[in-house]
Amino acid sequence: MMNVGKDGVVKIGELGDQCGVSTKTIRYYESIGLLPEPERTASGYRDYDDQALERLTFIRDSQATGLTLAEVASVIELKGTGVGSCGHTTALLERHLEELDEQIERLVKARETLSQLAARGKTLDPAACTDPNRCQVIAQA
Repeated sequence: MMNVGKDGVVKIGELGDQCGVSTKTIRYYESIGLLPEPERTASGYRDYDDQALERLTFIRDSQATGLTLAEVASVIELKGTGVGSCGHTTALLERHLEELDEQIERLVKARETLSQLAARGKTLDPAACTDPNRCQVIAQA
């Protein structure tokens, strides 16, 4: 449930504070259609409802899992047509898991290489480094 302002209106700053996002982010999400444009008060202020809070929280949480805004939009679009989105969302998350596993594998290999180079660097004589363009620690022997 959203905390309503003293005038009964939930303004953009209040919504942002409750979701932990900036007003600039909220406006951006509105501009790309992730968040519907809210009703406006007579004085022109945006007036957000509980659905806006739920949608914004969903967008924030989805991005925290690694989903892109385009992927979040695809889930929201499916939900909007009444189609179940669980299979689609699961497939997106599984793809991100695969990408993360690949990245971890690359990082482990890079760490091994760096560790070998650092160990090699400890065995080299700095006085023997005479190449003005390359460091002997990194240069292959």
